[in-house]
Amino acid sequence: MKIALIGYGKMGKMIEEIALSRGHEIVSIIDIDNQQDFESEAFASADVAIEFTNPTVAYDNYLKAWKAGVKVVSGSTGWLKEHGDDVREACANGKTLFWASNFSIGVAIFSAVNRYLAKIMNQFPQYDVELEETHHVHKLDHPSGTAITLGEEIVEAIDRKEAWAEDTTDPKLLRIDHIRRGEVPGIHTIRYDSDADCITITHDAHSRRGFALGAVLAAEYTKEHNGLLTISDMFKF
Repeated sequence: MKIALIGYGKMGKMIEEIALSRGHEIVSIIDIDNQQDFESEAFASADVAIEFTNPTVAYDNYLKAWKAGVKVVSGSTGWLKEHGDDVREACANGKTLFWASNFSIGVAIFSAVNRYLAKIMNQFPQYDVELEETHHVHKLDHPSGTAITLGEEIVEAIDRKEAWAEDTTDPKLLRIDHIRRGEVPGIHTIRYDSDADCITITHDAHSRRGFALGAVLAAEYTKEHNGLLTISDMFKF
């Protein structure tokens, strides 16, 4: 498979290493200083572009890739609120984006456990629930995209929670706290607390390698599929 990389930081370099080890070809690498390469023949030859940048440029990168006829896999977060409707419309009209707030296989499993546990806990109102995420100091958005996804899963399953929010004491809202510390790849903890006891589940990433492998697996899946794709399409939990 021919892959283009959009963003060549630590994650981009790790994705490159894993993609090459799986027998794929990197045909184009686009970073801040060579944006003109979106219009190159090399970029247009890619089966899939893997995009890891930041909230301010992610959506524009999708548009540029689609203009070149290239499908996109993206792990960038923070753009959904402003451009989510535009992306859904584009994918309903022939464009392809595989988007995930987190490509880790472990997080996909953790998310399935989260949904299952939330359905159980909906029956036990004596337990309040809160969510905490910790990431490296370079992460721009908060809460993390993964925390938002997990939080939305909880809100959907638990009738006593109407929405998620940061810095809230409203019992009708799911509180999501964020911590920025050192070079932490990502820790997500969900806590159900009552007067009697506490039930906690945590996903603690040891490195970014799990995210990078998941992104390459998503690219392999995206090559053969179209539209707006998610982790739940690839992993049937």
